[in-house]
Amino acid sequence: MRSISNMRRRILGSSGSALLAAAAGSLAGPVSAQQAAFPSRLIRIVPFGAAGGPIDTIARVYAEKLQQRWGQTVVVEAKPGASGILAADAVAKAAPDGHTILITLPLTHINNAILLPKLPYDPLKDFEPLSQLATGGPMLVVRADAPYATLKEFVAYARQHPGMTYGTWGNGSQAHLLGELLKRQAELQITHVPYKSEVAAHQDMFGKVLDFAWANPAAARAHAQAGKLRGLAIGGSRRVSTMPDVPTFGEAGFTGFALDSWIGAYAPARTPQAIIDAWSQALREVTRLPDVATRLVGFGFEPLGNTPPEFLASYKADFPRVEELIKAAGVTAQ
Repeated sequence: MRSISNMRRRILGSSGSALLAAAAGSLAGPVSAQQAAFPSRLIRIVPFGAAGGPIDTIARVYAEKLQQRWGQTVVVEAKPGASGILAADAVAKAAPDGHTILITLPLTHINNAILLPKLPYDPLKDFEPLSQLATGGPMLVVRADAPYATLKEFVAYARQHPGMTYGTWGNGSQAHLLGELLKRQAELQITHVPYKSEVAAHQDMFGKVLDFAWANPAAARAHAQAGKLRGLAIGGSRRVSTMPDVPTFGEAGFTGFALDSWIGAYAPARTPQAIIDAWSQALREVTRLPDVATRLVGFGFEPLGNTPPEFLASYKADFPRVEELIKAAGVTAQ
């Protein structure tokens, strides 16, 4: 594991970085002709996860609205695998002209930075924050025919059946951290199995290769409506309106699970400030469209749409909390 203290100083310190530059929009100089022409060609949105997954689907919602807004083709290019590293790296190395952005989860910018000794990109220096689009949390799910209907019953069963396995969308993901925290608090003998996507993990759970899994609330709801699974508890600080009967871990008697996840948009570092401002404004306005907000709620997220400085402040607040969760859960890079 890399030196967490060094990474923490870089994130929480006040020295200049690509992230801090986003807060200086009011100090930007004259807009060049190239900046004023944005967008001038096809725009790529690179989402976290596999095609057809929740973040990919949400990215396509934004792509449609942005295409209507800007009159330029907006495509979504999924680059799944490696816990979001492939997607983030593709955007970090893209031209800093605003025509390629990343839509991702905290995994690529917080969890991976803490857990992995070497990344092909720097989560601080290589990106400019645009907006946190929404917040939410992962849900612990089991097959509908499982012999337990509540988290309490599940924990009792798992204690009597050591060796159960669970799947997530990557080592160090929030779902993985919460799974290991549950293992520690409930004194369970369970084994984490990382997948490239939650879709793959769910397929193995339905096929009884895995005993349980974690899911975005949207995927959980769809499978629950099909009679294939049930949700036992959700991470984060509140229940979701799409599955209001599923309690939070706090309500079920567990502590440390109230860390909200988020969906965030980033541009490559050195993107001109005028383009960052254009992206941030567009993303905030699209997020507030009634039909987009409804879609986000349908995916189990609460619409947000904040500014780059607000995104930065949230990022800096989340980092030590995730660091503490990683330490408490005993998660290490694999």
